[in-house]
Amino acid sequence: MSADLAIGSPHAHPAVRVAPGAEPSSPAPDGMRVVPDAPVLAPQTPPHLAPDAEPRWRALLESHWRARLERVTELSLAYHDAEEAGGRRVNAAAQARPLLRQAVAERRELAEIEAALARLNSGCFGLCERCGAALPALRLTRLPQARHCASCDR
Repeated sequence: MSADLAIGSPHAHPAVRVAPGAEPSSPAPDGMRVVPDAPVLAPQTPPHLAPDAEPRWRALLESHWRARLERVTELSLAYHDAEEAGGRRVNAAAQARPLLRQAVAERRELAEIEAALARLNSGCFGLCERCGAALPALRLTRLPQARHCASCDR
């Protein structure tokens, strides 16, 4: 499953091209104005990223996403197995609690990666959410889902 399918693929277009004779001032389904013969713009690579870098960042994020999803699945199955065995063993509940905590933590990390993919789609990937500065490539390589620069993260 692609990460785009899991989180959606938001694309913002400033105008929607319509057939001749359509009402120009009628609202589009998502609230935008419909402008006849307006160019339909594809999402652009964010200006702070190299034009050829976006596919590599997407591939890295999707790779991390798949690995986290596998880990969440493994932990969830182990938790359910431990819960099911709870009636047969006395210490099964004690074994299940840490598995649940790990699964929740992994799910949070999975959500962070999904948010980073959404930022990549919207053109905000690689920018600090607090100060707006571009995140260094080294930081993004180590933690591609980073939301903040090092100084704002402190």
